[in-house]
Amino acid sequence: MPIFSLASKGGIGTLGKEAYRFVDFLEKSEQTWWQILPLNPTNYGDSPYQSFSSYAGNPYFIDPEMLVEEGLLYRPEFESFDFGNNPQKIDYGKLYQNRKKMLKLAFARFKEDKEYKDFCKQNDFWLYDYALFMAIKNANADVSWEEWDEPLRFRETEAIEKAKKVYKKDIAFYCFVQYLFSKQWQALKKYANKKGIKIIGDIPIYVAYDSADVWSDTQQFWLDKNLKPKAVAGCPPDAFCDDGQLWGNPLYDWKFMKADGFNWWKRRMKYVLSLYDCVRIDHFRGFESYYSVPYGDKTAINGKWVKGPDIALFKALETELGKDLPIIAEDLGFLTPAVLKMLKKSGYPGMKVLQFAFDVEKESEYLPHNFINNSVVYTGTHDNDTIIGWAKNSPEEEVAFAEEYLGAKRDNGFNWAMMKTALRSVADTCILMMQDLIGLDSEGRINIPSTVGDNWTWRIDGGCINDWLAKIIAENTKVYGRAQKKDLE
Repeated sequence: MPIFSLASKGGIGTLGKEAYRFVDFLEKSEQTWWQILPLNPTNYGDSPYQSFSSYAGNPYFIDPEMLVEEGLLYRPEFESFDFGNNPQKIDYGKLYQNRKKMLKLAFARFKEDKEYKDFCKQNDFWLYDYALFMAIKNANADVSWEEWDEPLRFRETEAIEKAKKVYKKDIAFYCFVQYLFSKQWQALKKYANKKGIKIIGDIPIYVAYDSADVWSDTQQFWLDKNLKPKAVAGCPPDAFCDDGQLWGNPLYDWKFMKADGFNWWKRRMKYVLSLYDCVRIDHFRGFESYYSVPYGDKTAINGKWVKGPDIALFKALETELGKDLPIIAEDLGFLTPAVLKMLKKSGYPGMKVLQFAFDVEKESEYLPHNFINNSVVYTGTHDNDTIIGWAKNSPEEEVAFAEEYLGAKRDNGFNWAMMKTALRSVADTCILMMQDLIGLDSEGRINIPSTVGDNWTWRIDGGCINDWLAKIIAENTKVYGRAQKKDLE
């Protein structure tokens, strides 16, 4: 259940009372895990997988009502802003136009204290570069850093020092926003953990080119002398897209990273493990070999596979952060024997997605009778249709096979039949989608890969989070031996 999909006031899900109410709902449902999507600020296209920073939190998730309670906002101020009037859809355009204006009102009333100064000190390895990046970006009509004046693009010392003075107030504002986000997020996580609910976070393997990460540390990325990408990330043609997926992210300079002891990744993983109890790493297979597409290509057809750091990266992470790191490997897609070998060596559980299971042409590893214990089963992910939408829109032969396998008809409890199959599987962990639990059709879909427009906008009706549904979920969770352990620390 993404944070943005909660029924909070203000046009988008936030870290406020609806998030706490959802935690209470999970506790009543006898759940142990809440999996979310990346928390980072969204870039153009509104995808949480394309962000201005791999460290910063999304300002949209800061709860305005909590700011009212703190005296940083007056309720009439908050209510005067137009954040959109459709409770089931996010209007990112209106959030972009108005959210920062609202937060600047709060900033004007904020007085720095010890807690704030401690936050800034603890996060100085990323915070000030991010704040400076955003301040310069705002001063340049929000264009990508590749369009800034050359001294700023190349971070020449004189230009950077001048920018720090010129944009001092804006830099302070962005530090303040991150402080608010961190305070609200850590309070919510502490509450969830106390209730026996642990958080599964999600980090993209890549970062956006137009990000503080790339601008502030260009040597970590495969860029030319003009700081343009030599090649970009994507994936080859598959069931989702005939032309492949052109993500456009810059590729890492793995040779440099290895020589540097993978310190960039050590810092990143240490940080995300302070945010979450477990983390799903998106596109895990890209560490064994990554798909490299020539920069400037319009599709991913001409890409090629290039050898990555493989298990050496994860051995370095374990040396730094300890063994048995709480990681879920997103191992979907084209898997070679080398990828499978890397996954096995890592010891991390992979993903099993039931919607991928019903290929009539071959025996699928996603059929539950082929599962292993060390895996996480999903009926679908944010990139899939809902179960009911899948049953309506998938090839007839696949749906017919699913009906036979699940022992259910597509027009009669099909979503629960698939979820119960996931629950009864041998996979150590089972994650269900909130849209499937409330029986939504395709209107509940989060994302259609390789498309832009109406993605990442779904929000739940607050009335769906209720004790009646919690009881049903709890009963099914108990039947299949997955109920929350009350002695969980």
